[in-house]
Amino acid sequence: MVEEIRNTIREQQGKDSGMIFVDPDLEFVNEVAGMSGDSFKKCFQCAACSATCPISPDENPFPRKEMIWAIWGMKDRLIKDPDIWLCYQCNDCSAVCPRTGNPGDVLAGIRNLAFKYYAFPSFMGKWLSDIKYLPLLILFPAILLLLVMGATGHLTIPEGEIVFRKVFPHPWPLDAVFILASLVAAGCAAVGAMRFWNDIRNSPVQRKEGHLTTFGEGISATIKEILQHSRFSECEAGKHRYYSHLLVFYGFLALFLTTSLVCTGLYLFDLQTPLPLLHPVKVLGNLGAAAFLVGICLMIYQRLVAAEKDVGKSSYSDWFFLWLMLTLALTGIFSQVFRLAEIRVLAYGTYFLHLVSVLMLFLYFPYSKFAHLMYRTIAIIHARIPVSVSATTIAADSSSEAA
Repeated sequence: MVEEIRNTIREQQGKDSGMIFVDPDLEFVNEVAGMSGDSFKKCFQCAACSATCPISPDENPFPRKEMIWAIWGMKDRLIKDPDIWLCYQCNDCSAVCPRTGNPGDVLAGIRNLAFKYYAFPSFMGKWLSDIKYLPLLILFPAILLLLVMGATGHLTIPEGEIVFRKVFPHPWPLDAVFILASLVAAGCAAVGAMRFWNDIRNSPVQRKEGHLTTFGEGISATIKEILQHSRFSECEAGKHRYYSHLLVFYGFLALFLTTSLVCTGLYLFDLQTPLPLLHPVKVLGNLGAAAFLVGICLMIYQRLVAAEKDVGKSSYSDWFFLWLMLTLALTGIFSQVFRLAEIRVLAYGTYFLHLVSVLMLFLYFPYSKFAHLMYRTIAIIHARIPVSVSATTIAADSSSEAA
């Protein structure tokens, strides 16, 4: 009987665009509460959050509408809402909320649920959001690397100069494992990205089509915004987080470039490793590692301080990503320190842990907070492109610019 009434209301909603049928998803409400706390239910729609946020758009501003959608349990609308990715969780809104509703935490919690929603395959989203699967997530890449080392006869620690490729066969077949892992992760991420793009382009809540850019201009402006973190710098209450994010972002880019240069040298120019400490590529890598580590430590400190103030709640998904990055940085740095100090067991053991953490970062990219780089980029591009732009128009625009 209840379902018949719901169907009748849905049919009427299709005839009368002024009606909105709300079918609360109570499980989703509880999930949001688990991620951000129950305080979001205190929201009485005063709009102080949207009025305070310096980066909230004039049309359909956030996070006011997201707060009421969360209270009403409107999962489909929230998960597919691109505006949740335009928020940087600076918590300017939470600082002024008269009811301590913590809108910034609510949007952060919804983003974590979005990782799970768009995960492909879906079970990976579940595993990355639940701490009980953590041992399995660590053991899988560790066992995979041990199997590769065992199959190539590299399970013993050799004598002589400490050279990591003596134990970890590089470039072959170790590189093949990482390349394959990257391709699989990229394919799974692409599925999630396509689903998200289709959902937000068909969202019932859209911006008006005035003062919008072309596809090419939107891409260019998005890249510039990401490189400068320009929108992030406009936040006030959490402005200190801007610098920690910059350090992590550019530290990671430096490390990625270092790895790419070393791999290119190994394959094409028979580069011999380890490189001297004053080699330009080694200097770039060490500077990147230092910036990366400092940025991560600042992030952890800032989250601990925010937790004490009860503003900026961090979920398991947040901490998983932070601790993984911290492990990545520390194992990379200390493997070099132990190598230079000629402490054989610690050098090889620490480098093994470093490889495990790198493989975890690659494999779990589409399902961890690392994927916010992908979803946020898509959301920023979407915010700059007219809704009516078709795939054909985009393709033609891209072709003309390439020409």
